[in-house]
Amino acid sequence: MSHQSMHTRTLFPKVTIGVDLGDTLSCVYEVNARGTCCGEAKVATTPAGLERYFGARARCRVVLEVGTHSPWVSRLLASYGHEVIVANPSAMYGTRRRRRNDRLDAEFLARQGRADVALLYPIQHRGPQAQQHLAIVRARDALVPLRTALINHVRGAVKSFGGRLPTCSAEAFPKRVATEIPAALHPALAPLVESIVELSRRIAAYDRQVQQLAATYPAVQRLQQPSGVGSLTALTYVLLVEDPHRFAHSRAAGAYFGLVPRLDESSDATPQLRISKAGDELGRRLLVNAAQYILGPFGPDCDLRRFGEAIAARGGKNAKKRAVVAVARKLAVLLHRLWLSETPYDPHYQQHRTAA
Repeated sequence: MSHQSMHTRTLFPKVTIGVDLGDTLSCVYEVNARGTCCGEAKVATTPAGLERYFGARARCRVVLEVGTHSPWVSRLLASYGHEVIVANPSAMYGTRRRRRNDRLDAEFLARQGRADVALLYPIQHRGPQAQQHLAIVRARDALVPLRTALINHVRGAVKSFGGRLPTCSAEAFPKRVATEIPAALHPALAPLVESIVELSRRIAAYDRQVQQLAATYPAVQRLQQPSGVGSLTALTYVLLVEDPHRFAHSRAAGAYFGLVPRLDESSDATPQLRISKAGDELGRRLLVNAAQYILGPFGPDCDLRRFGEAIAARGGKNAKKRAVVAVARKLAVLLHRLWLSETPYDPHYQQHRTAA
């Protein structure tokens, strides 16, 4: 065997398949170890269609883009024994390519997967149980802004008639405003108030499910030790991370939730950029909400609060916003450490360490 042939067999898989997942049909492009196209097809994006194409064939490397169908498709193809790589397109492509269609995307995935898996910036899908439980959290999160929008609409409509509704919680809103809505607006607003009642009932049912789920994850209790972190935030953190050992260092948790600044260094220029906002938006938002509570009027004195106050005290444009983001990032790291550590949370750890 020639040196070139041995080198090819050592570096490249025998067959690499790029799959551009579509809602009904997926485009498939195959390349062999030499980089030659050895097959193209259109496959139905269904379990039966994928089984017909991938089920009986020899093990190969399959590359997908992350998307709506990628979690279940990646699990299905892995069950057939294939090596499945889920690529991150936002990191992989950078700027948008000028030429793009399903076939070109499938070919690009196949050739990148053949050359070097690291070029795909592969991501790790969470397991089916975590995905199922996270769907409950996301369903609740979808209803909350709908209720808020309806409440704001009712308040605005009454205000346009010269009235003003009392300040109250979203749960108490229907009862508090029942007698405050002008008679002329009853035909328009009464159905909306009824919808708010129904949404509150649905959200309360989801809240009960969240509490039940939180009790099944031992880590959730440990993660609720810092002030401002409730069962919803702790459960969402656990479901999104799933495996705390996926991070070699706890500080990687801040980047995982997109709470670290973007990097664009060139020569001697190191501009200060906004946070990357990579990762899951819900998890990032809940961490920011917890940080706002810690820095708010009801937040107790602790290391996190003092850390944020020191940043806000520097002044400058958006100093308070930067402080909130910095506390959220530090909180993401702290929660990861609490998850791995068996020691109880000490809100004044830095103060005690300095005093010692």
